[in-house]
Amino acid sequence: MRVNHHALELEQNYLFSEVAKRIRTFQANNPEKALLKLSIGDVTRPLAKIITDEMKAAAEDMSHAETFHGYGAEQGEPFLREAIAGYYTKRGIRVAPEDVFVSDGAKCDLGNLCDLFDADNTVLLPNPVYPVYYDTSIMAGRRVIFANGTKENSFLPMPDPAVQADIIYLCSPNNPTGAVYNKAQLAEWVAYAQQQHALILFDAAYESYIRDPALPHSIFEIDGAETCAVEINSLSKTAGFTGVRCGWTVVPRTLQFDGASLHSMWFRRMATKYNGTSYIIQRAAAVVFTGAGQQAVHADIDYYMENAAIIKAALNAVGIHSVGGENAPYVWMQCPGNADSWDYFDMLLNQYGIAGTPGAGFGSAGQGWLRFSAFGARETVTKASGILASL
Repeated sequence: MRVNHHALELEQNYLFSEVAKRIRTFQANNPEKALLKLSIGDVTRPLAKIITDEMKAAAEDMSHAETFHGYGAEQGEPFLREAIAGYYTKRGIRVAPEDVFVSDGAKCDLGNLCDLFDADNTVLLPNPVYPVYYDTSIMAGRRVIFANGTKENSFLPMPDPAVQADIIYLCSPNNPTGAVYNKAQLAEWVAYAQQQHALILFDAAYESYIRDPALPHSIFEIDGAETCAVEINSLSKTAGFTGVRCGWTVVPRTLQFDGASLHSMWFRRMATKYNGTSYIIQRAAAVVFTGAGQQAVHADIDYYMENAAIIKAALNAVGIHSVGGENAPYVWMQCPGNADSWDYFDMLLNQYGIAGTPGAGFGSAGQGWLRFSAFGARETVTKASGILASL
């Protein structure tokens, strides 16, 4: 038996595990100090009551023979796929229920989609970037190249026609930078993918945080995207489903690569390796897309975006440059004095009890930057921001 040696090429200290380790050390050494945690990528507000009420009703259904549900449809229950398609329709985006696949979250789909692609493909990633894109590509033995985000391009790297790529990961709004592509920029990426005969994997997990009506929420707002893009989304940050788990992937039936239908391949992969998202969870997810459900979850989204505005204002007050915060729940700050990301993280943690996330953990282009999350409690955000505004 031989192991997958590509898996051994990964850094053994996963970014978020290392952050958690340093926080635990701080708390053990400073039991009297309060921890002001702005590193968290998890939501902190509870599920809306309309969602938990539906979960209770669905659980009750499972206790009666006439309403019991066993194995579900491989793609997800029709009522949820239709609700998701309707969510796109309200934005003027054409997505058919038949092209929607329900899963247990965006992170899993982003990794599992790698099953469909040959190891010889070249993967193009933005840098800095959410670690799962890079790690899953390395584990599969693929060549990885980068399009660097910088202060000068507002952390929105654009394609280079001279660079050859087969699989392109895009995240907008971006994690960790909070930067959002406009329609013209996404159209350029779509044109590049078509020219390269490449596939875009578009992570839209934070689209519900976009405030600017001119900014696109979906890659499918761009003409031609249905021929070169798959979109992945989730209710984790939209509706607080981080501990509940429900997401979806849109794989248009128009996607044809190497003589094969990606829709058919993904259906076969899901049927083989996934037994479906819980019926109870799918019932709860469907409620999110109702009028009352949208009103409830957007109350929490507004809360988190107010947190982001508080953090952003604190940094502005002391002249610290930052990106994000206006259309995403992350604020990406430049470390003063060109400080190292981890050094600045350690200083804020050990001197002030403020925990961010070092930008270097998201890639080489993140060196010298730090990510703050708006997913904390208002009291924590206010206290931390007060300290930041006095630095």
